[in-house]
Amino acid sequence: MNRRVVYTRGGLPADVLTVIEEPESVAPERGQVLIHTTAFSVHPGDLQAIEAYPGMAADPVPAGLEATGVVEAIGGGARLAPGVKVGGRVTVFPQPGAWSQWIVADAEAVVAVPDELSDDVAAQMLANPLTTVMLRREAQEHLAFGYDGLLVQTAAGSSVGRLVTGVCQFHNLALVNVVRSDRGAAELRKRFPDVPVVSTGHQGWADEVRKAAGGRPVSVAFDPIGGKLAESLLDLLTLGGKLVSYGQIAEESISVPASTVLNKSLTLRGKNIGRWLSEASAERRASDVATAKQIALGLKGQFDVAAMYSLGELAKAVEHAVRPGKVGLVLVRP
Repeated sequence: MNRRVVYTRGGLPADVLTVIEEPESVAPERGQVLIHTTAFSVHPGDLQAIEAYPGMAADPVPAGLEATGVVEAIGGGARLAPGVKVGGRVTVFPQPGAWSQWIVADAEAVVAVPDELSDDVAAQMLANPLTTVMLRREAQEHLAFGYDGLLVQTAAGSSVGRLVTGVCQFHNLALVNVVRSDRGAAELRKRFPDVPVVSTGHQGWADEVRKAAGGRPVSVAFDPIGGKLAESLLDLLTLGGKLVSYGQIAEESISVPASTVLNKSLTLRGKNIGRWLSEASAERRASDVATAKQIALGLKGQFDVAAMYSLGELAKAVEHAVRPGKVGLVLVRP
């Protein structure tokens, strides 16, 4: 039997997600790959999509987009990425229904896992590193960044935030990290002692960012939170600066006077992995996936696992995935 996670309506994931059983898939069709899943990651973005699902679905909607496992069979005519073979370890992304014991995936979504990476890292090898690649490109496209300007990012202790920090260090890009607590700041300083960290738990934290910048202009800001925090970042940005919003954790809207945007000639960009999937060419995707694998290899120590659950503990897993203060992603072994 194959056990997989589905839902039929939007709402709190712990309430609407269910595990169903069906006959095991044994024969991938043309252009497909059959994968026996060993672990999948519970991304907060996955859960946001489930909460926002409109109305009721006529048929169960498969959950999840990323997982890792072992190739069991390959259908005819499949165009395989290098290293993908029967018996080989792979990660699949984006593949709707990745939260399943068995996955019949489109061959183009299947990527070989380097031998140096554990299953824990392989289960989160693509989505977050690809987000990091996307964000770095946004920063590099800003002319001032990389010369006199620097980057500020919020949620710097998150899985994506740590990868952004590691990539910035590798490329010698100036960065100030922002977290929400002194505890989070202390943890991040242990990982990256050479990168300034500021906690929003302090009044006047924006002035601390300016001090940490040492007179350099804040050219670019990354923010997955939104709301009041994003508004503060807009105030921090220099003339011609860019705010890249890649999440919507805060419930309130971003409110900014038109005069702020006009007088400072600011740019506000919204980017997420869904946009990358819809906009990137096949060549760009292949290049970015290769870079994502290099990020996973170079920064494998930053792919923390907050907890590991079984498929029977799914409700606990999705609750833990959004728990304040967790470090790393929650994984499920189906």
